Amino acid sequence: MALKIRKNPVVPSPYCPVSEFMNLLSGAWTTHVLWHLQATPRRFGELRVDMPQISAKTLTARLRMLEQQGLVVRTVMPTSPPSTEYGLTDIGRELIPVLSAIAEVGQKLKLSRNGNVDCADAA
Repeated sequence: MALKIRKNPVVPSPYCPVSEFMNLLSGAWTTHVLWHLQATPRRFGELRVDMPQISAKTLTARLRMLEQQGLVVRTVMPTSPPSTEYGLTDIGRELIPVLSAIAEVGQKLKLSRNGNVDCADAA
């Protein structure tokens, strides 16, 4: 006899906030860019130093995408020559605790795979 299908207690909706959030963070280097902007605004060249493996084209694309999504603000500084800084918006800052939690779990997983510590012990 087949098992009865249980009703999901989570009410489905046409708009899924989890999917929206995951789409927001999708794309190579997106989380890295957010992570490196958490402490202070950074110039493009500084971000390239922070993430030497990222290409200029990809970094430009990620910064533009994050700016369009309202997570990053681009500020042109009145210097000679002009320079541009990128920083997190208020909503962008709200992602930092989420990224920190993901990083913490990732560290625990890494340690457990290396046999150094059990996941339960890492908590």
